[in-house]
This record gives sequence, structure tokens and C-alpha cells, in this order.
Amino acid sequence: MNEKPASIHVFSIVSVLFLCVFLWAGPCPLRAATPGLYSPEDDRVRLLEDREYFPAFMKAIDGAKSEIVMSFFLFKTSGYRTSYTDRVLTGLVRASRRGVRVRIILEGDDGSRDSLADKSNRETAARLKGKGIDVIFDAARVTTHTKVAVIDKRYTFLGSHNLTNSALKYNHELSVFIDSPPLAVETLRYINSLYK
Repeated sequence: MNEKPASIHVFSIVSVLFLCVFLWAGPCPLRAATPGLYSPEDDRVRLLEDREYFPAFMKAIDGAKSEIVMSFFLFKTSGYRTSYTDRVLTGLVRASRRGVRVRIILEGDDGSRDSLADKSNRETAARLKGKGIDVIFDAARVTTHTKVAVIDKRYTFLGSHNLTNSALKYNHELSVFIDSPPLAVETLRYINSLYK
């Protein structure tokens, strides 16, 4: 039987405790955007239940200063300015126009599967590209089921919310907002590794 040395177990426990303390300390820029599920001292990690995601995500997009990187299975816009997803698109365009680098990675196929997700993503990509936004599709041989955004190498949104009106407005969905530069950089590393 192979047993790990006690020092490895202690290191693992200390690492996990350090990460918990690091993530749960400090101020959160989304305090006003989400109801108080947590006390002020632990608001670097926030649950975004159902319709809480949209206002928090829009606030982060509107506050972005340098970079927005997103990877979504589905980003379905309709062309109607008042729809939630078209408001996200408009927010991304505004961010790009004020100098924020916006990069979006979407699920795609080679057209042989006649996928509704692929069709919606390509329609949205055309709208985004028409406004100067960088959109990339994943490789056709793999399904990218991520729903993640990283803003300013600091804020990460990760969970079940696709960018559809149903997900943002009606469905039961659960995502997490995390204010952690180290986690944001690690998430970016993962996103970038998918498309090299």
C-alpha cells in the first residue's frame, strides 16, 4: 500500500485553508448587484441564483477596464435591443469601444450536424464581428460546454448560465462570481488551452 508522506497531507490542508481565506476576504464590486446571501467580509465569492446573474454580469461588463474573455456553449441573440442577450452584446460592444479587449469563444461544429446551438452561435458571432468583436469557434471534433467569463484578469463568472434569454430570465440556473486574480489567471490558462 502506497502512503503519501504526512508533509504532503499537511501541505494540502494548508493550501486549501489559504485559498479559502484568500477567496473569502476583501470587498466585492457586486455588493449592490446581488442580494445579501453572505456577510460583507466574505463577499469575494458570491452565488448568483437564477436572475441574479444578469445584473451582476452586466455590472462587471460595464465596469471592465482592460479585458473580457468569455467561453460559452450557447450565446443566442435575437436582434431585439431589449432582450437580455442583446443587452449583453450591446454591453460588450460598448466595452470594446472604450478600449477593452473583448474575446469570445463559442461552441461550433463544421456544419454537418445542423446544430441549433451552432446556428445561434454563428448568428450571434456575425453580429459581434460586425461590431469589431473577436469571436473564435472551438474545434468541430470537441464539444465545449463551458459557461465562463473572466474580466480584467480578476473577476470570474462560472456556472450553469448560458447566454440565452431563457437562462438569464426564466430558468433555474446557478453560477458563482469569484473575485480572485490567481483564479482568474488559471481560468484564462484553461480557456486558452482549449483552442491552441
